[in-house]
Amino acid sequence: LVCKLERMVPVKLLILGAQNTGKTALCVRFITKRFIGEYDHKTEVTYRCSRTVDQETVDLEILDLPCKNSVASIESSIRWADGFLLLYSITQRSSFLEIPRLKTLIDKTKQSLVFPTVLVANKADLEVGRKVTTEEGQRLAKDLGCGFRELSVAEAVLSVEAVIFQLIRSVFQRPLPDRRSYMLTVRHALTRKLTRSKTMQW
Repeated sequence: LVCKLERMVPVKLLILGAQNTGKTALCVRFITKRFIGEYDHKTEVTYRCSRTVDQETVDLEILDLPCKNSVASIESSIRWADGFLLLYSITQRSSFLEIPRLKTLIDKTKQSLVFPTVLVANKADLEVGRKVTTEEGQRLAKDLGCGFRELSVAEAVLSVEAVIFQLIRSVFQRPLPDRRSYMLTVRHALTRKLTRSKTMQW
């Protein structure tokens, strides 16, 4: 009798953005397919699940940080992550203007290494309150070297799944890190494991 062991590919994603952009709602929508209103949690939350992407079984972790977090904590989370979702609301121009600062922080922390990043424009269902055009989002994504998706977490679970699968595929395609980068990643991952405040699993 031959037992086939399933190989799990670990992928760690970090979601960043201003308050009330729908970060937590996006995570929960992807994991459970349910929609919840945004809430301001006080501690970081890691959502964990397994998904099959391109015939690979993925052990997926998505880290959702509280909006009020220190730069040092954000940098530690950036070092931990394999890929990034940068979220803004089309009804909140200040959240759009925050994106370049977050991308600069990623680039600085990752020491100019290119890591997969997708810019996500949320709340596309609230067209009446739109403050950021689709074209502005597309231009910013191009300037920052990111993928781009405009969607409504409230209305379209398939769009949420598509953007996360897009990011996972980009992580798959990224060249393997050198030994020094790999050891740094392992060290930060172990540090996070010891200090992580809360983990949700599905």
